[in-house]
Amino acid sequence: MKIAFTGPESCGKSTMATWFASAFQLSLSEEFARTYLATRSSYEQLDLDRICEGQLEHWKSLGNTFVADTEMTVLKVWSNYRYKEVSPLISQAYSEQLFDHYFLCAPDIPWEADPLRENATNRDELFDLYLHELNDLNRPFTILYGSVSERQKVCESVWKSLVNA
Repeated sequence: MKIAFTGPESCGKSTMATWFASAFQLSLSEEFARTYLATRSSYEQLDLDRICEGQLEHWKSLGNTFVADTEMTVLKVWSNYRYKEVSPLISQAYSEQLFDHYFLCAPDIPWEADPLRENATNRDELFDLYLHELNDLNRPFTILYGSVSERQKVCESVWKSLVNA
């Protein structure tokens, strides 16, 4: 089973993905972009393709059972938002990725500053773009709102329904 957490910056993806992987004893695929960008002071659109390749390679190493701390919707939305276009590589990876379930993290929690984050003021706008993308491709998803414990309860419920289906 493959589970993905997605959404704008500072909305709880890493917290929830890490918890979910631990709670249900699944491998965790961390966000490759964090490792990639940690050694750079800036990035260009081409770097998004390198991030895509690195993320896909990591997923491949995990097989068909893992929790993803991010996925290709993040790269598609960000590339289109920042550069007004999406590369063929990211478009293909986005359309071909298949997760059993997506959790879209709402930006209803306080912003946490981080050197790799850029969008403290437009998380709601970006959230709407994620929502549109997931709906557009008819992806199975649940929106996570509220505190960590409230989100965990929703995840537990969805997980039970997935494993019992």
